[in-house]
Amino acid sequence: MIGVFDSGLGGLSVLRAIRERLPDHDLLYLADSAYCPYGPRPAAEVRVRAQACANWLVQQGADLVVIACNTATSAAADQLRAELPVPVIGLEPGLKPAITASRNGRVGVLATSGTLHGERFMNLVRRFASRAQIFTMPSPDLVGYVEAGDLNGPDVRAALTGYLEPLRSQGVDAVVLGCTHFPFLRPLIAELAGPEIEIIDTGSAVAEQVSRIVEVYAIDPDGGTLRFATTGDPETVGPPLVRVWGEEVPLIKAEI
Repeated sequence: MIGVFDSGLGGLSVLRAIRERLPDHDLLYLADSAYCPYGPRPAAEVRVRAQACANWLVQQGADLVVIACNTATSAAADQLRAELPVPVIGLEPGLKPAITASRNGRVGVLATSGTLHGERFMNLVRRFASRAQIFTMPSPDLVGYVEAGDLNGPDVRAALTGYLEPLRSQGVDAVVLGCTHFPFLRPLIAELAGPEIEIIDTGSAVAEQVSRIVEVYAIDPDGGTLRFATTGDPETVGPPLVRVWGEEVPLIKAEI
């Protein structure tokens, strides 16, 4: 079984990509909704939550853990890889593919403050600084809109317009979605950004890496069951989960 966790519903974008790539593998998704969002929290607190979530997934039988969150990857990936008895896959904003896609070498990044201030992202920028100009835009409130299942309302449209206009004024022609919540806003982002700006997310790349690790560790398919859990209140989390995922799904309470 493949275990996937995020602070909330954003990691469903990664889960969907994994599901499309490996439809016959069992998947268990954990939303740490009681502590969402991770972005404003200190790295040490995010690390503790990531440890709790990853350990819970392993206890449920996960043979592989996917950290479907940029902030949690930055805070905890190295520690989880050292501690867990199963392989761990994290993710990072797609600067490299964005630079490849850019025609003018000016790339924008929408992400949470926790990701943008993390050492992993800083290292990414240093690695690619000679190849492009990187313009960052902290966008913390977008997480809340996705958590509420609001993917195209007037408030989220206004928020995105405010984030995208400064990037457009800098002349960026590629924008990285540096939070797993943001791909659910991709149609709206593409509409507001305009056809001249390429939108980059890393869900498919993560799914490809999961597929490779599944083969290396001989993690066999086992029926393709799909389960969802949350540390929050299932009655509160359930309705927006259905709106974001697109269909009715069972949701259990994880006591962590």
